[in-house]
Amino acid sequence: MKKALKIIGISILIIFFLLLAIPFAFQSQIKDMVKRFINENVNAQVEFSDVSLSLIRSFPQAHVEIEDLVITNFKPFEGETFVTSKNIAFTMSVNELFKTSSEEPIVVNSIIIDEALVTLKTDALGNNNYDITKEDETTSVKTEEISNSFSFDIEDYAINNSAITYLDAISKIELHLTELNHFGHGTFSAENSELDTETTTNVSMSVDSSKYLNNNSIKLDALIGLDLNNQKYTFKDNKAYINQLPLEFKGYVQLIEEGQDIDIAFENSGSSFKDFLAVIPEAYSKNIESVETTGNFKINGIVKGKITEETIPTLDIRIISENASFKYPDLPKGIRNIIIDTAIKNETGLADDTFVDIKTLNFKIDDDVFKGSAIVKNITKNIFVNADIDGTLNLGNLTKAYPIDFDKELSGILKTKLNTQFDMNAIETNAYNRIKNNGSMSITDFVFSSEDIVNPIQISKADVTFNPGTVKLNSFNAKTGTSDFTATGNIKNLLGFLLSDKKLQGQFDVNSNTFVLSDFMVEDETASEASNKTTSDSESLKIPDFLDCTINANAKTVVYDDLTLNDVKGTLIIKDQEANLQNMTSKIFDGNLAIAGKVSTKTDTPVFNLNLGADGFDISKSFKGLDLLQKLAPIAKAIQGKLNTSINLQGTLDSEFSPNLSTVTGDAFAELLTTNIDPKEGSVLSKLEGELSFIDFSKLDLKDLKANLDFADGNVSVKPFNLKYEDIAIQVSGSHSFDQTINYNAVFNVPAKYLGSDVNRLIGKINDNDTNKITIPVTANITGNYTSPKVKTDLSSGVSNLTKQLIEIEKQKIINKGKDQVKDLLGGLLGGNKNDTTKDSTSTTTDSTKTKDPIKDGVKGILDNLLGGKKKQKDSTKNN
Repeated sequence: MKKALKIIGISILIIFFLLLAIPFAFQSQIKDMVKRFINENVNAQVEFSDVSLSLIRSFPQAHVEIEDLVITNFKPFEGETFVTSKNIAFTMSVNELFKTSSEEPIVVNSIIIDEALVTLKTDALGNNNYDITKEDETTSVKTEEISNSFSFDIEDYAINNSAITYLDAISKIELHLTELNHFGHGTFSAENSELDTETTTNVSMSVDSSKYLNNNSIKLDALIGLDLNNQKYTFKDNKAYINQLPLEFKGYVQLIEEGQDIDIAFENSGSSFKDFLAVIPEAYSKNIESVETTGNFKINGIVKGKITEETIPTLDIRIISENASFKYPDLPKGIRNIIIDTAIKNETGLADDTFVDIKTLNFKIDDDVFKGSAIVKNITKNIFVNADIDGTLNLGNLTKAYPIDFDKELSGILKTKLNTQFDMNAIETNAYNRIKNNGSMSITDFVFSSEDIVNPIQISKADVTFNPGTVKLNSFNAKTGTSDFTATGNIKNLLGFLLSDKKLQGQFDVNSNTFVLSDFMVEDETASEASNKTTSDSESLKIPDFLDCTINANAKTVVYDDLTLNDVKGTLIIKDQEANLQNMTSKIFDGNLAIAGKVSTKTDTPVFNLNLGADGFDISKSFKGLDLLQKLAPIAKAIQGKLNTSINLQGTLDSEFSPNLSTVTGDAFAELLTTNIDPKEGSVLSKLEGELSFIDFSKLDLKDLKANLDFADGNVSVKPFNLKYEDIAIQVSGSHSFDQTINYNAVFNVPAKYLGSDVNRLIGKINDNDTNKITIPVTANITGNYTSPKVKTDLSSGVSNLTKQLIEIEKQKIINKGKDQVKDLLGGLLGGNKNDTTKDSTSTTTDSTKTKDPIKDGVKGILDNLLGGKKKQKDSTKNN
């Protein structure tokens, strides 16, 4: 016995090892079989990472797996992925592995597909990306080729954790099935049999951009009768769930040459109003198990007809509820007197004739009654809507009666009585003649929050009248942040703004007591994460891209950055994230300011291009308040008075919407009116005054001074301009940088009389009126930094020039005197007095001697005085 058991055990062990080893022997044959099937039947690029065989996993059948399957289309969908699957498993008899001829079909018993992604597409020309089976060159029959390679005798199949997308460019249908799990059990080989299936998935569907299902949960348990000869599939015992709404249905679907023939009827098995709440996606309806409801709800329908390239089945679907109500137990209010009477119909079988007729949609919250009705036609193409709305709604009660999640509290009283007729194409193309609105709407105490604005807008009152083509804003009183404003005007496309991605177009007259610019800017979504603050240091402000309007503004106070502008008037044109300023005027710094140009936030970094005109600015206030002016003219800190200036500048803005000074370029013209100078406030003036004793900068006359300058890359270039100090002409030019590095030249045309007593005595000895006109240019080169400047002058060269001028004057004087003496001598010889001639000659010689020596002594004294130290010069001047 022991021996027999031992033999049996060894035999079993040998068989087990053979079952493990045999697949390795057939591994290449299995791969060849899969490749052969693909090459013979598929007109696409197919790739997979591996094919494996196991004789144990599905014993006694063989288990074949294809891993990481990818099918990529050829033209006209070249390069697009059609199917991917992590794993596809087949079970089949071991005998099927030994079939080597392509004429012997391989019989498959089960298929399991894991994590498949399938994209089914039909382009505008009618090409299908799933049409990838090869045609037989002689018969052009695709299915025959496949049947020659594989035969299905399936008893079980499954699709696990997969997704299917269907895109039809002709009908503009988009269908998405996600989290798809489907199981089927039956026998496909029999002519008449049954298939027991279970399916769960989430469905989203839209037609021409109109969404009808949005991630709705679908569950289907169906027993399907299979008539394979007639390709007819009959629903025998079926129950479906749309979200939590149970539906029972019966009928059949039959494949015909033109498409499909459908005859299905359905209805909800219950009649409670809770069934209606079950249709709403659970994310919005929340837990409805404990909701208290009254009234009934019924949905039933018939779908009957053929699906072909030209037709769809006729539809007759009714949704009815009478005198219903519901209340969530954890909410303080309920919704009562709910009446719903809606039909979805198609009586012709043409898709364009499908329409939705909402005969009644009424409800009541507290004492507020809201009534509505609408007809929606042509839903597959250019949707047409004819709707009537009449009622009052306290928006704050919505969250108290229904579990809606808002980021911020919603409040306000909405009253409306409106009839609107429009088609979507008219809204998209702004065909206002096809948009017919009649009625009125008002809202009070409304708070509006959105991603497109920084602060909530609190609307105390708004009154709107609807007219065909336009909407008239009769009144609008609101606050946001620290700003307040009122507005009237006309809105061109309110429906386009509310129902599609159109911009808000209109023209408005806006008045404000306080208008803070940052209150109306939006955060750049790419700049930072959302925060509870209105703005943060890392956020970039943006002009809202939904605005396309003209605003005529009149504001008493406007705050921009750290500036406060008064009596602001002008026109603001906003479009494509650009603000175009026209004829903007305001009062600031005790003067008037005019602004024109534009600011754009279309790019990641905002840019501006502005023309500024200032009239009568207080210099001290303006240069302290505007960082740009400080950078353009730092010396203005020492100046008090009035300023006229015009500045043209462009550059980028930082996250606080202030100019990035390193990027600013432009030019400026400045004119100083009545001014006073305090040299102590300007280190440059103090330093310069210390180097030049002949000038007192506190007495410098800057009245009517005009200067031009250019600036770019953080550098300011000042074109030469002229000043005057008493009878000293001054010309200034040079440049400085925004970091206050300076390089200036100031040329002083100094009359010789300012150079001290020695010069004055020398001039007195020359005793010539021309010497009073003598000036020397003294150049002061100012470098270094504005707060600690360096000053160099060329007084030495000036004195040298003066000496040359004086010598030249004296030389001419001696020459002239010599001529006179010769003339007198000749006169004496011809009859004049010898003694007189001798006397004159002696006198001339004496004068000449006296003139020559003082000049040399004087020049030496001047140089010693000017170059020997400032203190000596000042003393000399004082003695004089």
